[in-house]
Amino acid sequence: MVKDIVLPNLGEGIDLVDVSEVLVKKGVRVELDDPIIVLESDKATMEIPTTESGIIETIYVTSGDQIKPGQPLVAVNVDLAGQLSTKPAEILTETLEPAHEKISDKKAPVSLPKAEKFEPAQITAPASPAVRKFARELGVKLAGVAGSGPKGRITKEDVQTFVKNILTTDGKTAVTRQAQSSSTMIDFSQWGEIETVALNRIRKITGERMQQSWQNAPQVTQFDKADITELDSFRKSLQAVNDNESFKVTLLPFIMKAVVQVLIEYPDFNSSLDPGGQIVILKKYYHIGIAVDTPGGLMVPVIRDVNKKGILELSEELFDVSARARSRKINPDELVGGTFTISSLGGISGTYFTPIINPPQMAILGISRSRTEPFYTDQGKTFAPRVFLPLSLTYDHRVIDGASAARFTKLLTSILSDPTAFEDAS
Repeated sequence: MVKDIVLPNLGEGIDLVDVSEVLVKKGVRVELDDPIIVLESDKATMEIPTTESGIIETIYVTSGDQIKPGQPLVAVNVDLAGQLSTKPAEILTETLEPAHEKISDKKAPVSLPKAEKFEPAQITAPASPAVRKFARELGVKLAGVAGSGPKGRITKEDVQTFVKNILTTDGKTAVTRQAQSSSTMIDFSQWGEIETVALNRIRKITGERMQQSWQNAPQVTQFDKADITELDSFRKSLQAVNDNESFKVTLLPFIMKAVVQVLIEYPDFNSSLDPGGQIVILKKYYHIGIAVDTPGGLMVPVIRDVNKKGILELSEELFDVSARARSRKINPDELVGGTFTISSLGGISGTYFTPIINPPQMAILGISRSRTEPFYTDQGKTFAPRVFLPLSLTYDHRVIDGASAARFTKLLTSILSDPTAFEDAS
């Protein structure tokens, strides 16, 4: 019996996604939950597993296709589930012979072509002939246009957007960018060995969004640091009694709970501007985005209703979404709807940094590595070691002024320095 494996529902509002890679070939055997394709959206890369075990009989999609939920991906012959032993990982080293030819006992190894030397002159903007003609008619050089289609392909809408940006501004920025992009690429290999690596879709989209954020919003960063000496001791006591080995109690859930308390007090930080830039939209819900460093690039899963969850619940949810983001199993609807973002570099290094706002949000909090410093006691007689956490709050100056940002970090540091503020939240 042959069964079609269809694309499942990926979440509310996700109607179309790109096929980044097909992981199986016709004739190979797959087991339940083996990944069969890789999808890419604007915010995430995810693997789609098979819901049946058997032999791949038909593949309906190819790399670069745009597909929607309910669309068939592959057909699996479940009656032949035990007749072949070829696994998806083995297709990289084995070649299947055509069905009309006699299959020999020995399988020929795949002969991989040698990589061609990179030549700058061969770089062309990916676009269809119709789009190229449209761009020529408007006098637009495609080398300066950012593509939004599959694999960075330039669409007619991309050309129209580029022209609109020139018409709605003084045109200098766009024209300068086009002139720079369309100029002859420097051949860096003339000075030594080089390697070229194409940006994946996540990094391209992230870069474009961050560039737009920086250009469209006047951003200012307020620096502060919190004395978390007692809070860190309280966190360790919670970890000591935590009998769930699937997660650890880190400092991040405490910061999330503290941030929500401050957002309630200063709602402008939990808002967005309407497209006209004249109305502030204050949100009564508290969905906190957490920046996660993944092999494919930066992702920001959203933890919803943080104000309604405890420290242990948040700890477990953070470990779950972080692991799934890194393994490309995050759902697109888990990456939208955030009202405020926290970017933590504490697990790596550094003191302070200037995070860029994640639009359409109004602010983002950067967390650096905590450190023990000598602190002059209230009595003014001796120094005592205290643990301090560096904070970097970037905000949109169109809505938030410097005094409000200073009050925000003042209240935040006050909450983080008092572990009793979290006794009912554990």
